[in-house]
Amino acid sequence: MSCLLQKSLGLLILVLFLQPLAAAEHWPQFRGPGGQGHAADSRIPLKFDEETNVRWKQAIPGEGWSSAVAFNDQLWLTTAILEEEPTKKLRLYAIGLDPQTGSIRHEIELFEVEQPEKIHDDNSYASPTPVIDEHGVYCHFGTFGTAAIDYRTGKVLWKNDSFDIDHQGGPGSSPIQYENLLILTCDGANVQFVVALDKKTGEEVWKTTRSAPLRENTITHRAFATPLIWNYQGRDLLISPGPDQAHAYEPATGKELWHVRYIGFSNVPAPVTTEEKVFLCTGFFETELLAVEPGGSGDVTESQVKWRYTRSVSTVPSPIVVDGKLFSINEAGLIACLDCETGDVLGKRRLIGKYSASPIYANDRLYFCSEEGKISVLAPDDDMELLQVNRLDGLIKASPSVVGNTLYLRTATDLYRIEEAANDSQ
Repeated sequence: MSCLLQKSLGLLILVLFLQPLAAAEHWPQFRGPGGQGHAADSRIPLKFDEETNVRWKQAIPGEGWSSAVAFNDQLWLTTAILEEEPTKKLRLYAIGLDPQTGSIRHEIELFEVEQPEKIHDDNSYASPTPVIDEHGVYCHFGTFGTAAIDYRTGKVLWKNDSFDIDHQGGPGSSPIQYENLLILTCDGANVQFVVALDKKTGEEVWKTTRSAPLRENTITHRAFATPLIWNYQGRDLLISPGPDQAHAYEPATGKELWHVRYIGFSNVPAPVTTEEKVFLCTGFFETELLAVEPGGSGDVTESQVKWRYTRSVSTVPSPIVVDGKLFSINEAGLIACLDCETGDVLGKRRLIGKYSASPIYANDRLYFCSEEGKISVLAPDDDMELLQVNRLDGLIKASPSVVGNTLYLRTATDLYRIEEAANDSQ
């Protein structure tokens, strides 16, 4: 190799090494590619409002709190339209948008339900976030059904409405994907199980019933958390919180590996992890945040729960982990920063408003969305310095999505595409 070629190759390697990692171009499910709200390499704006850094704003028909999901040039979410006259009828839709313009490409009715069950005032009939991959988009509405769509044509590929779940408040758990499987969490007053469907056909591949005993009152048998696929020491685990228990399953087979027990139900927050621990919020009654180290089999509560945090723990927004620190915001806006190793409280901060959406981490910042439309941007450290407060019109309960350097935010009425203007600086 010539000296000139060696120098050129060395310069190329140096340039590639110094370049920042590309931002993820897909947001395939609830809380993003890893399921933990991270878009660390994305350069979404620090500042935005109705007039600043909004590329487009598109009205979305109906009501829903599902997040937008994206794959290449596809952008999808779900919505529900409840008709009261002449008879009560629920129509459930998948909405496909053009990410460049915001225009609606597809508005596909998937299910029509006569006299649907009443839902909780804080919920919607379209709260579970879809899953999207290179083949299609998969929409889940709890007991009302699950469907797959070929997003290129808008053709419905399959439907499965065979699971009778008494949510007593409406659907909440979002589906997740694992290889060729779509995994659904079904914790109702009447049944409690996790099931995997073949993404190509919608047929059941495995189904596992919760193993720990439940309390007598069936209202405590419900849960609404979205599970997480976690690769722990080279092995994939399906971490699945439920009522009074959380399980680790083999995601390919549904085989239970271990579980922990607690007193809590109607839990919504999704799990988050470090390399060595998984963190779980237990829901109502004895609300706790547990740090669990995987290991053992059967009930491992006594041996594997390493610490507990019991002050102002969230029952709705999911926590987020950044650089060994866990940040948890409860519905009243109280944020706690905890040491992931010890559970020690490193800092606290209160934000004004009510909070349902789960936070995201992007561009070395934490973004917290209040229901009142206020988006607070904080530094991810013990002090949690408030860097910026942004405001949008409308109610926010859906968690944010990030694609490349673009932030998607859904309000009660609209979906926003937010990104830095070409001539603006960070």
